[in-house]
Amino acid sequence: MQIDNTSAIVTGAASGLGNATAAALAAQGARVFGLDLDVTRAPEIDNVVYVKTDVTSEAEVRHAVALAAEQGPLRTVVNCAGIGPSARVLGKRGVHDLGLYAKVIQVNLVGTFTVLALAAEAIARTGPLEHGQRGVIVNTASVAAYEGQIGQVAYASSKGGVVGLTLPAARDLAQYGIRVNTIAPGIVETPMLATVGEEFRAGLAAGVPFPQRLAQPAEFARLVGFLAEHDYLNGETIRMDGALRMAPR
Repeated sequence: MQIDNTSAIVTGAASGLGNATAAALAAQGARVFGLDLDVTRAPEIDNVVYVKTDVTSEAEVRHAVALAAEQGPLRTVVNCAGIGPSARVLGKRGVHDLGLYAKVIQVNLVGTFTVLALAAEAIARTGPLEHGQRGVIVNTASVAAYEGQIGQVAYASSKGGVVGLTLPAARDLAQYGIRVNTIAPGIVETPMLATVGEEFRAGLAAGVPFPQRLAQPAEFARLVGFLAEHDYLNGETIRMDGALRMAPR
């Protein structure tokens, strides 16, 4: 599918996976609309316009989608926005905060679906390409969807939901020529990991079978580009983890 001279939406675009993806799509000629809660510190990138957006707000997502579609055709949507607080079902302070659990589901799963659904509505209005294709949506899950660790019950639930919606969403949107795929990354060197020590990071890397290092955001972005361009990949969740299988802790 053609990326050059089209519009793209990337959520969580101010940093990490989303920022790398926005930069990569822009380098391929897309007009990228980078959605994030806080865009004040987002790095300036040619052909990337940041839009302050809460992915759990229908009104804000509709506004952002309309902006992208106006500069259209909107062809590519990438869901990277997410949060990952840690808490056990039963911890030293008692039961898992029920409000926190609901918030993680709301941001990671409901937010992903909100962007997917509202963007699909706009993509469906665009003119078809070869074989009736109109666009592609790429979601972000995690290996935690399969091997959630201690303290990841909310995060794993939300990412498992993203994996679960991938195939039925692809089937639902097939009639409109919209493909849906998901990437499940392992341990990626994002700003979240910048707060931990080098020794801890080395320990994480040592647990990856091969290559024995942390993944880079640019590798995630490259996989997004591959999924966008490969027209026969649909309804698929791809692990990007160096054959890592997470231990309980």
